[in-house]
Amino acid sequence: MIRRSALAAICLLTTGLAYADAIDRLHRFLESTRTLRADFTQMVVGKSGRQPQTSSGVMMFSRPGKFRWQIEKPYSQLLVGDGEKVWIHDPDLRQVTVKPAGAALGGTPAALLAGDTVIEKDFTLREAGERDGLDWVEATPRAQDSGFDRVRIGFAGSELRAMELLDSLGQSTSLRFAHVERNPRLAPSLFRFTPPANADVIGE
Repeated sequence: MIRRSALAAICLLTTGLAYADAIDRLHRFLESTRTLRADFTQMVVGKSGRQPQTSSGVMMFSRPGKFRWQIEKPYSQLLVGDGEKVWIHDPDLRQVTVKPAGAALGGTPAALLAGDTVIEKDFTLREAGERDGLDWVEATPRAQDSGFDRVRIGFAGSELRAMELLDSLGQSTSLRFAHVERNPRLAPSLFRFTPPANADVIGE
């Protein structure tokens, strides 16, 4: 089975100009950022609030449509979007799941960072105020079957710091970003994936 926390995780990021409101920062980010790399820490809490799951790793994206989300701790899992398909590799299960990019992204958080610049096509945006020293944007998917009720993105000045996601089952995911690099040079090979010979491939 695909670990839901990683899917929730896909995803992710924004940054912008100081003194602009949060929605304007998101728009400016989408217009000016073609590639991005960041370290992340992630906490997933179920509806009961018990036994939060934590993980960490590295994410990258190259717009439009390409991303790489590598969970390194406490287990290894890799998600790669090559612009046409999304590949999810779970080495422990020796399993690869592949989906068409349009069906896998749609109105999900991945569309926030790897999608096109017309974000209002897939999300309704609103200012979500200040909390924990961050300014927040709330994005609500327009699609009924996105799997997420809402996504919040937090900025400190012009820098991305956090993302929060609430899914349709009441599970919440909190992401914190560090060492964010905008428009780095990223090798095209980072956004390609070939299933290992010993893995079962589901979806093709």
